[in-house]
Amino acid sequence: MSISPGSLPTPDPTWRPETSEGRPKWFTIFILACFVVLFVLTGYMFVQLRAARASLDQANAKIQAHEEQIAKLEGSVSRTYKEAEQGISALRGEVTSTRGQINQATQKVASEVLSKTQQNIERMTAEQKAALGRVGGEVEQLKSATGEAQSKLGSLTGEVTGVKTDVSSTKAELQKTIAELKSVRGDLGVQSGLVATNASELAALKRLGERNYFEFNIKKTKQPQKVGNIAMKLRSTDTKRNRFTLDVIADDKLTEKKDRTINEPVQFYVAKAKIPYEIVVNQVSKDQIAGYLATPKDQGR
Repeated sequence: MSISPGSLPTPDPTWRPETSEGRPKWFTIFILACFVVLFVLTGYMFVQLRAARASLDQANAKIQAHEEQIAKLEGSVSRTYKEAEQGISALRGEVTSTRGQINQATQKVASEVLSKTQQNIERMTAEQKAALGRVGGEVEQLKSATGEAQSKLGSLTGEVTGVKTDVSSTKAELQKTIAELKSVRGDLGVQSGLVATNASELAALKRLGERNYFEFNIKKTKQPQKVGNIAMKLRSTDTKRNRFTLDVIADDKLTEKKDRTINEPVQFYVAKAKIPYEIVVNQVSKDQIAGYLATPKDQGR
């Protein structure tokens, strides 16, 4: 039995396996390889049939002798075609199975992503609520601290007002005290600065700040006693007449100030000073005197 090559079903060259979006690259390559194998097998069959037809045309007389051989060849071709169809069917089944597995894997991944996303949202929501709670507590603390600060500010304002009043009063008293002070001539015949006769007047002079003031309370001793940048040695006192005698040591030079009275500026010069230093004794007692030393702010003036 002769079979014409045209009687065999011809594979449709436009046929393509079903495609779906999102297929992996290896899947597409695998399908193309299957089609290449199928195409090679089909070409092989056509070549065999063509050779058989040429042989029939050239040796028509020998057709009967070779019928069995042709039948075998047809059987082989038929088996090959069926095997090819079975292979294609198996490949389609594998493709379908693989597609199902991919869909299942995709659904599983999507489910896991959604679950983790939900967990993250719940965690972030809880953290935001906790943060809002902390911020609310801090705001309340700030409000409380602001109230306390305003209360303290009011108290401080009252204190500042009181201090201003005290300062004004003290300033008035200072001005009154300074106005009562007098400037007299010292024992060197130089007009002295203002002379303080007691502690309050001396405090007023210190606030005025025109000179440096060093208070002293010295007794009659064998050794001179240092006061400021000079030294003094008390020699004698006369409590009845409020008089005293003392030695002044300045610039390694001794000057005797004999029989001076209280509140009298005892004057002497030191190196680089254009105006004299002044010693004012406010109190005379037995073998003891108390008062202050006044020196210029600027030694060179």
